[in-house]
Amino acid sequence: MVILIFVGLILLAHYYLWQRMVRSTTGPGRLRKALTWGLVGLVGLVVATFTGTRMEFGHWLAWPGFLWLAVMFYLLVFLVVLEVPRAVAGLFLRRAERRRERAPEPVAVLAGTAAPGEEAQVAPAAAVEEEQVAPPAPMSRRLFLGRTTAAIAGVGALGAVGYGVTSAFGDPVIERAKVALPKLDPRLGGLRFAVVSDIHLGPLTGKAHTERIVRMINGLEADVVAIVGDLVDGSVAQLGALAQPLKNLESRYGAYFVTGNHEYFAPGGFTEWIEELDELGVRSLRNERVEIRHQGAVLDLAGVNDLNGESAGDGPDFGKALGNRDTSRSTVLLAHQPIQVEQAARHGVDLQLSGHTHGGQMAPFNLVVGLQQPVVSGLATVGGVQVYVTRGAGFWGPPVRVGAPPEITMLELT
Repeated sequence: MVILIFVGLILLAHYYLWQRMVRSTTGPGRLRKALTWGLVGLVGLVVATFTGTRMEFGHWLAWPGFLWLAVMFYLLVFLVVLEVPRAVAGLFLRRAERRRERAPEPVAVLAGTAAPGEEAQVAPAAAVEEEQVAPPAPMSRRLFLGRTTAAIAGVGALGAVGYGVTSAFGDPVIERAKVALPKLDPRLGGLRFAVVSDIHLGPLTGKAHTERIVRMINGLEADVVAIVGDLVDGSVAQLGALAQPLKNLESRYGAYFVTGNHEYFAPGGFTEWIEELDELGVRSLRNERVEIRHQGAVLDLAGVNDLNGESAGDGPDFGKALGNRDTSRSTVLLAHQPIQVEQAARHGVDLQLSGHTHGGQMAPFNLVVGLQQPVVSGLATVGGVQVYVTRGAGFWGPPVRVGAPPEITMLELT
């Protein structure tokens, strides 16, 4: 059902693009046929990209397929926004045409025609020929509006995607935040978490992507490193080499990981990544908690599996992770999706660290994400629990970020 809905939306989007970018800008003929078949080919490219990236040849499709998906998205955005001004412009042009049609036309008098009572004059042949030459037909209102709209949308979409690619492959922004926890032992004040999520190692990222993230995290000199899900988009066999730099992560009390939804999509299964991370020195918190001892005080750090783990028999278990603990201590929970805060609130969690949303990744998609998750990015309070949602350090699908630059968070408890 999900696949059918996805294909249906892709077909609908391309049909709309055909109406505005092809039919409205061309007349019947070879050019229209060529553009139509080109758009049909792009539909096939999108579908093949999403299926092929799970296979060995996927990296050949990833770049053209995902870039076209981003261009398609922003073409739709610009064209939809331009529908109103396009309609208004069409109304004004139609009224101008009607005024011209109602205006009286000048009466033509043939050269050499005699007026009443006058002798007829013979016009030179050159004059007759000159008067018979018709001016070129003006461009129709439909073509003018169609081509103008398509040009504006095309320039806007290419500009947005070009900027977004630069942002996606640029250095993550270091976001610094202080979070006040009322129950926090004063001795734990100043405890620092380096939070990163949604690294999304995959066909479009290289080892340098991981090395840069590790280097930037180490530069923060954090007490705890928290990786809150969606580390990979593939199997250990495909992406194991890209994850190797994680063994160089530095922090006072260790690096911890919880699964995201994409770990359960990995062809080799999620368990192989848990084992791989253990070998790299990153501990996975699988519905469990550990004690962080700092300056003689204790903080509970817990982690729960992602909601998508339920289909694999590996779903979140808040009772197991948070039950039978000293409730006088402050508790920080790692949970990939912000929506998991609803259950965290029932278990007295003080702070939840999440990712998943990418901050929307490509504006205005952040407005859609906000319909599904209680927090899109940044710090908020939900059900009495403070939630910090990081935008993620990587990208999924199109290598494009607009309005949501990649992020690594330095979070300090007070």
